[in-house]
Amino acid sequence: MSAARKTVQAHGYSALSFRDLAAEVGIKSASVHYHFPTKGDLGAAIARRYTDDGIAYLSELMAGYKDQRSCLKKYTDIFRAALIDDNRMCLCGIMSAEHEDLPPEVSAEVDRFNAVNIDWITTLLSLEQADPKQKKALRHRALGIFAAIGGAQLLARGQNDVAVYDEVLDSYRVAGLIP
Repeated sequence: MSAARKTVQAHGYSALSFRDLAAEVGIKSASVHYHFPTKGDLGAAIARRYTDDGIAYLSELMAGYKDQRSCLKKYTDIFRAALIDDNRMCLCGIMSAEHEDLPPEVSAEVDRFNAVNIDWITTLLSLEQADPKQKKALRHRALGIFAAIGGAQLLARGQNDVAVYDEVLDSYRVAGLIP
């Protein structure tokens, strides 16, 4: 699963091959098929684990919450870490770019990842917002923040330079989009 995740993060879901994956981990392709009958089953399992791991990490961040800015900084560091790891993308971010070509079970997991992240950012923003009537505005801002982080990651990956990611996020902070 780890090797498959890294392949998708580097090259996208379309590059995921049972034969290549089996060769990389030193097993037969039939062994991969035994656990994951279809590529969709494997892709969904990878995205599910990625999201579940993300949920656990986001829960830790929220439990250790000190302030919005430091919590969001730790959150953006997750996406930065993927870039540092051989210029990879967020798994579900790169799969989102292939959304129309994904099997339904994979799309559902990618959508779940996106929803979890937007909900978490919305909750984080609401911790310092006293007016519950602002929920819709906070969700819109969370959507903007999530899209901005993904866009920054994509720009940095395209230039193979994590400093671009840092620069873009700094510009968002200065502009007030990201606390």
